[in-house]
Amino acid sequence: MPTYSSTANFDLSIDDIAEEAFERCGLQTRSGYDIKTARRSINLMLAEWANRGLNLWTIQKQEKAIAATTTSLAGTSLFGSHADSSQQIIDITDVVIRDSSNNEYSTTSISRSTYLNYTVKTTSGRPTQYYFERTINPTLFLYPAADTTYTLVYYALVRMKDSGAYTNNAEIPFRFLPCLTAGLAYYIAMKKAPDRIQLLKQIYEDEFQRAAAQDGERTSLFLTPKVYLPSA
Repeated sequence: MPTYSSTANFDLSIDDIAEEAFERCGLQTRSGYDIKTARRSINLMLAEWANRGLNLWTIQKQEKAIAATTTSLAGTSLFGSHADSSQQIIDITDVVIRDSSNNEYSTTSISRSTYLNYTVKTTSGRPTQYYFERTINPTLFLYPAADTTYTLVYYALVRMKDSGAYTNNAEIPFRFLPCLTAGLAYYIAMKKAPDRIQLLKQIYEDEFQRAAAQDGERTSLFLTPKVYLPSA
């Protein structure tokens, strides 16, 4: 009778991913520098992934207390416990305001120009709008300014952790392992196997599209047209 594995915990360390990527380029890892350049390429690719869209596994829910008259949050008031922790935030996806009775109210994202053109930014009330300034040290601006104490609840899309030591595992879901390996092979080909660039790039893009298609929320979307009836 056939026997089957009883585990489902397959994963790859950084050096295993590098070795597989080099083999796809028709090469072998011969020196410590080969692993070093592969690790550097992985970190660059993870930065590229941040520009490709939403990575659900890097979304973190945050809750921050805001005092009366608060118009903006930055630094540790916005995220983390260190002065530069907020640099990890790529974007903010949702923001709600919770009052002292634990009622939560949605807020609307506005553009930089909209916020800039508000004449009196210290207008008091329950914040209903926010503008997220995506600088190196980001700032979240609220409008109107809080009229009492609230709790700010939001979801932050944060950057992925670096690859780190060669024996580490990549901090990604297992379904992205083929994409990470294919992408690294493409990056290495740009440096060491230019004859395979087009082939490996196509494989990488195909793997990314398949993985990204599974990295979404399974919810229905309903669109209702807005009807405008002009007065006679």
